[in-house]
Amino acid sequence: MRASLTSAVVSGLIEEGIFCDFVSGISAGSSNTANYLSRDARRARACFVDFADDPRFGSWRTWIRGQGLFAAEYIYQHAGRPGQVLPYDFGTFRANPARFAIGGFDAETGQTVWWGREDVHTLDDLMVRVRASSTMPVLMPPVKLAGSTWVDGALGVDGGIPLTPGVQAGYEKQLVILTRERSYVKRPERFPGFYRTYFRRYPAVAEGLTTRWKRYNETRERLFEMERAGTAYVFAPEHMPVQNGERNVAKLAAAHELGRQQFAKELPAIKEFLGLDG
Repeated sequence: MRASLTSAVVSGLIEEGIFCDFVSGISAGSSNTANYLSRDARRARACFVDFADDPRFGSWRTWIRGQGLFAAEYIYQHAGRPGQVLPYDFGTFRANPARFAIGGFDAETGQTVWWGREDVHTLDDLMVRVRASSTMPVLMPPVKLAGSTWVDGALGVDGGIPLTPGVQAGYEKQLVILTRERSYVKRPERFPGFYRTYFRRYPAVAEGLTTRWKRYNETRERLFEMERAGTAYVFAPEHMPVQNGERNVAKLAAAHELGRQQFAKELPAIKEFLGLDG
């Protein structure tokens, strides 16, 4: 739900007509990626603000029933269908020439897979991968897809900041949107034994969870090195007022507004970085 703030950047880029040739996302960033590619500024906001008020969004009751604290199947694979509460413009997505990469973590092998256009032929092809990338272990049930079991892509390479796809695609500059302040440093998990017990069937997930902090911090330092070298522009929230599980729509709306204000302030620098200042 920290994407309530960063989705304002997605909305702002769309409203400004700033469209990149390659987009990558992990976890909540995969939803931001999908909304950016459909060029739907309204949906970008609604996904992380108004939608939290939907009684089918999820709760401890849905978690007890095995559907997740966030009711992932409904959120990702039903709400975006035509005529539903968050209809997704799949036609615009298909017509968009931009390439993309959405990261998923294979719970059985520990491998990171980057899904792109070659994997997506239908709306559900896209949304099930967005769901898989966003599946927080323990809080949401793993996703079965293509004969494998998937959880949050943040457990894999990059630790949740998807720098690798753009580099591998040959791009020399990257605009990166973070959900944490610049000062944030991820700490080791406090209860590694719990994860090893809970995921005894999927030891790769336990390993990914207990070592993620190292990969995240390493990627973060790499990103700031790129920024100093002029090959990255980093949008990092000046203040992140909500936690991952926030459901209060007023607080989420306030976070989105903070994001809009910061984006407006940084827009000239973003345009200059992208060579659009003329």
